[in-house]
Amino acid sequence: MTTTAHPDTPIGRDYTRVEGPLKVTGRAQYAADHRFPGMLYAVPVGATVGKGRIRGIEAGVARGMPGVHKVYTRENIGRFPRVDEKTAKLDEYRPPMEDDVIRYYGQYVAVVVADTLEQAIAAATAVYVDYDEQVPDVSMDLVPDEEPAVESERGDAQGEFDRAAIRIDHTYTTPPETNNPLELHATVAVYDEAQGFTLYESSQGVVNHKAAMVRMLEVPEDRVRIITEHVGSGFGSKLWPWGHSVLAAAAARDLGRPVKLVLSRRMMFHNVGHRSNTRQRVRLSATKDGRLTSLQHDYLFHVAREEYHKENCGEATAFLYSTPNLRVTYGSARRDIAPTTSMRGPGAVPGLYAIESAMDELAIELGLDPVELRLRNEPERDEGANLPFSSRHLRECLLQGAERFGWARRDPRIGSMRRDGLILGWGMAACSWMAMRLKAQAQVELRADGTVRVASATQDIGTGTYTVVAQMAAFVLGVPLDRIEVALGDTTLPPGPTSGGSMATGSLVPAVLAAARDAVGRLADCAVRAGLLEAEPPGGWRVTDGRLHGADRPPSSGVPFEQALRTAGLDRIAGQGSAEGSEADPAFKRHSNHSFGAHFVEVTWEPAIARLRLSRVATVIDAGRIINPRTGRNQIEGAIVMGLGMGLLEETSYDRRNGAPVNNNLADYMVATNADAPEIDVHFVEYPDTVLNELGARGIGEIGLAGVAAAITSAVHHATGVRVRDLPVKIEDLLASGAAG
Repeated sequence: MTTTAHPDTPIGRDYTRVEGPLKVTGRAQYAADHRFPGMLYAVPVGATVGKGRIRGIEAGVARGMPGVHKVYTRENIGRFPRVDEKTAKLDEYRPPMEDDVIRYYGQYVAVVVADTLEQAIAAATAVYVDYDEQVPDVSMDLVPDEEPAVESERGDAQGEFDRAAIRIDHTYTTPPETNNPLELHATVAVYDEAQGFTLYESSQGVVNHKAAMVRMLEVPEDRVRIITEHVGSGFGSKLWPWGHSVLAAAAARDLGRPVKLVLSRRMMFHNVGHRSNTRQRVRLSATKDGRLTSLQHDYLFHVAREEYHKENCGEATAFLYSTPNLRVTYGSARRDIAPTTSMRGPGAVPGLYAIESAMDELAIELGLDPVELRLRNEPERDEGANLPFSSRHLRECLLQGAERFGWARRDPRIGSMRRDGLILGWGMAACSWMAMRLKAQAQVELRADGTVRVASATQDIGTGTYTVVAQMAAFVLGVPLDRIEVALGDTTLPPGPTSGGSMATGSLVPAVLAAARDAVGRLADCAVRAGLLEAEPPGGWRVTDGRLHGADRPPSSGVPFEQALRTAGLDRIAGQGSAEGSEADPAFKRHSNHSFGAHFVEVTWEPAIARLRLSRVATVIDAGRIINPRTGRNQIEGAIVMGLGMGLLEETSYDRRNGAPVNNNLADYMVATNADAPEIDVHFVEYPDTVLNELGARGIGEIGLAGVAAAITSAVHHATGVRVRDLPVKIEDLLASGAAG
């Protein structure tokens, strides 16, 4: 049975989000929106020291307060088994309240459950914890615990660097950054003795979340259901389950009542991860005509005492530019800080800040245009993996970006460009991000009322997954999007991919297309058996405007699929589709698979009042085929604004006395707002990457952030003459240098 795509393809067309009406009318249900009769409210109690041991907990006052049902500590909550990495992914493998050791400020030591949120908060503040306190080490000065490991190496990088006449050697640092999605982490736990647990979660991976809860709650798989209808972003902090989820579930089981647990904004700074700070030394050497002869990238990052999350800063280093001699090493430093996690563009984002900043400094050393330096070092293949690229069009991104931005008008002299009394600074940087495919399953259901339902247990974290999944089904079925229902975020559906690493869309393509074609095939079999159509035509089957017909025949020759179902006595028919991850694909393994892009930015500098602003950005991205340019541009625009925050605003600071995040709120932790957002021009160069999937679509959630901070610091140097190597750029750095004189 063969089916072909509808000729009037919905792929590559601008569609508004299919779930948009739910969100703008307030009908979209986020985790904390769910309410149930008899629901109770849980509030965790966090440690007020950053290192030490609990001597004792006095909760008698709290237990006697109005509305309080129970105060849980490790003495009465029960023990939760640790989750093996082969079972599920977590960033904090130590279960909550496992012992009396305090490893970081805010670590859960108790949970209060009461009738109302206000009562639970009041009782939580009345819980007294006696500590044997020690001074935590929250230093941002990174010295590796062990000898750094070699991540990638070719040639003799140090020897060539020592011999080179033209070289640079600089160290770049990035601070801890905290994921700050608008939606707070939340769990609403419902327990029923007959059916088990239903957990309403703010999760980027419901399938993995279920696997973790099955293990930690010690129940069979069919006794846990995870539901995530909508997510108010996560930026990586919601990829894996955190301790509050199992605490809410355990309380619901014990009390026999639904329990809602929503973290406060303060808790978001120490209980659900953050991006590590990094220290990166980059050494480059080159010939006089700008050919790289060596590249060394040595990076360090901090990790929690008993956990490990690698901030993979060298992700793109080995393949981004051509050089015969390269060495990348990494090391970690353990600190008394809460576990780190993935944050949008983990590893590559801070890594590319260092590499692209160094390339800009090398261009200045050579007296060469930064775009030209990158063009001269374009590799023909991935020199780190010794593989051909599945698709690489960085050259087009650089050239088109320069043209769209007007780069040819750039005067390289410091502070030489002006407009309306402001000093202009222009900078640029290249970017890259991995491309992979995860395992995925999907179901496509054709209904007798003429509608279609597509289902997969993935989730939409605000990126437009509901819409692009509908477009994928319409690609095969030729049915308008307003007749397609998409069901996501429920573990009773066919297992789907995690929304992380910009992999969800590319992973769903083969599964959804296969399910749609299977549904058409099953429908055609019914129609043939019912005598509505003849045997399969040579060109296979197609559905156009809801009519099933031979692909080589006009739609009028076929029958409406709802008629075929009714004639067959069916109210619906379902097709199934699945796809293995890229690690099981021989063609994928024979290629180096990545997306690429280039950012061009303009800053304005007003020295009289020391005001620095990002005013304009032009970005060109090579991310394969773009399924929905409207939502695609939205993703890149959001990433660019997040890059503005990384470059100019964001830094988490810790109190050395107790390890507490000092700026643990959105008044003191600065994130970019609408008022900060520059004029943004986003353009895609579309080269379908069919090594990854049939449509040639790669993910675009993270690449838009990579490289932005480096382009900003390049522009700041061009405007002020100050080279900032320690993010974020601070006005104090510019004032101290005399740039405001």
